[in-house]
Amino acid sequence: MIQFDAVHKRFPNGTTAVNDLSLDMPEGGVTVLVGSSGCGKTTTLRMINRMVDPTSGTIRVGGKDVLAQDAAELRRSIGYVIQQAGLFPHRTVLDNIATVPLLLGWNRKKARARAAELLETVGLAADSAKRYPHQLSGGQQQRVGVARALAADPPVLLMDEPFGAVDPVVRAQLQDELLRLQKELSKTIVFVTHDIDEAVRLGDRIAVFRTGGHLVQCAPPAELLARPADDFVADFLGAERGLKLLSLKTLADVPQGPAPEGDWTLALDPAGRPLHWASGDTELPLRPLGDGDSLLAALDESLASPTGLIARVDAAGVLTGVSSRDDIHAHAGRAHTEARTVAA
Repeated sequence: MIQFDAVHKRFPNGTTAVNDLSLDMPEGGVTVLVGSSGCGKTTTLRMINRMVDPTSGTIRVGGKDVLAQDAAELRRSIGYVIQQAGLFPHRTVLDNIATVPLLLGWNRKKARARAAELLETVGLAADSAKRYPHQLSGGQQQRVGVARALAADPPVLLMDEPFGAVDPVVRAQLQDELLRLQKELSKTIVFVTHDIDEAVRLGDRIAVFRTGGHLVQCAPPAELLARPADDFVADFLGAERGLKLLSLKTLADVPQGPAPEGDWTLALDPAGRPLHWASGDTELPLRPLGDGDSLLAALDESLASPTGLIARVDAAGVLTGVSSRDDIHAHAGRAHTEARTVAA
């Protein structure tokens, strides 16, 4: 666990970056810090590994006061990922990843073996090992940055706008990769972003800051979306916060039944996988959805469907049934009611 107890940070010019921050970041969870530029979220992150020291207050990582520890040793025990990866341009990918283990005294063979193992973990091909950073795409460089941060298996991972410099498609892929890794590794992650959609997708808890370093609200995504603490938080979440809430709820409990006969039929391949909606010579594309897909995705698909139905599939992509727009709407309404009840 990471604990902030009445932490202040004032810079020599008199600016207050963090103001009386008391906040617990649970072990094994993802805490996302959000807010507009200048609100103190990056300063908060950087105080954890003593890139910046607090003016007053106490920060503990795993129960130990960070100020009572050697700064260099502390940083080597905490993974750190920044925007645009920050890789060493003159070192190969493998040697970039092996940096921290070598600093910790690992022999070169062991450090490189760990680096090679992490290439696969973060979804990079083995032949990336001998390349240099300039030979990689932006998304590949960010994966190397994550691998480097994980190389010494630190319990804590700090991520400062790590996906902000890549295009939206690559960003979504990197978010998926982080969620997969977290499911496997259960690190304590502190993630800074200005993008509330990214925060909702990745965070177990979201801490919203306002200018001047004030923490306004910290809550699980569903609670934050259902009951923002004040108008500032509501405005930051945006007018579509109800839709964002539906992105957190899955289709698992929405009923399904057999595809009905009518003007439109559901065409399947020989294995029983949905292909498209068909009516005479007309074919309309569809996106099959599984139990793990969100209610928001289901609503989108039901609106695009000529029948108002969505095709439900199992893990192999085989049709299990269809769900109606009315049933999806009903579950969406219940999801909002449940979230408000829990938040109350």
